[in-house]
Amino acid sequence: MAALAAGACLVGGCAPAVKSSAARLDPAGGTGGGAADVRVQQPVKIRLDTGYSRTLDPATAWRPAGRLPQGAVLRPVDTVFSIEGQQVHEAWLVVRGQQLVGFYLPAEAQYAPLDEPMQLPMAPK
Repeated sequence: MAALAAGACLVGGCAPAVKSSAARLDPAGGTGGGAADVRVQQPVKIRLDTGYSRTLDPATAWRPAGRLPQGAVLRPVDTVFSIEGQQVHEAWLVVRGQQLVGFYLPAEAQYAPLDEPMQLPMAPK
């Protein structure tokens, strides 16, 4: 039975799990008590190491949600953003300066880094 499942995985192309580690969000860190929402200035395609990709839409507003040691955490406003591997995870952006460095997975309290940080041109909403 295990061989059958392994064979199905090879044929069906099982996705790897999203790599993540425990993270403790500091909700007060970096929010500034009234920090403005931001948007990406153009569509941004993110290629995940799981083989899946996601696109950040300029119509989506992102609101400061706190801080991790890796950077500021931004959560989407009025929508849900997710990343995918073996499972689908709700994900918030983790940015340092103008770079996307990874994702905060709020349901699991985990941080999932990007293999390669990428430029993320953002502007106030």
